[in-house]
Amino acid sequence: MIKTALIDKVAFSTKLTRKQTTIVINSFLSSITGTLSEGKDVEIKGFGSFRVRQRGSRVGLNPKTGSKVFIPAKKAAYFRPSKKLKTAVEKIDIDQISKNFKLRFWEFPCSSKEFSSWSKPKNW
Repeated sequence: MIKTALIDKVAFSTKLTRKQTTIVINSFLSSITGTLSEGKDVEIKGFGSFRVRQRGSRVGLNPKTGSKVFIPAKKAAYFRPSKKLKTAVEKIDIDQISKNFKLRFWEFPCSSKEFSSWSKPKNW
């Protein structure tokens, strides 16, 4: 899901306008970004936590030349899902999701010659 799809979904479920929802989501994301840039953690109960991790310096290899390159230490943001989110993701029924998608041409039980004469259903 991309940001615009998230905005549409939240706007629909909250009965807010798309513009109002965009402001709310942008404020939410900038609050998380600002808190992480201060070096603090953001924990959302039942969803997960955003944290900043310090990565040490290391020596890497340039894939083009094969020479050694020094990679300096840096801070990186990461997300750790809660147990509730992990279990919700694990319960997703892949078979049910695949039933919701339309069949692609390589999934049809017929040869390519048969497929070329096939016409799309009206509700496609």
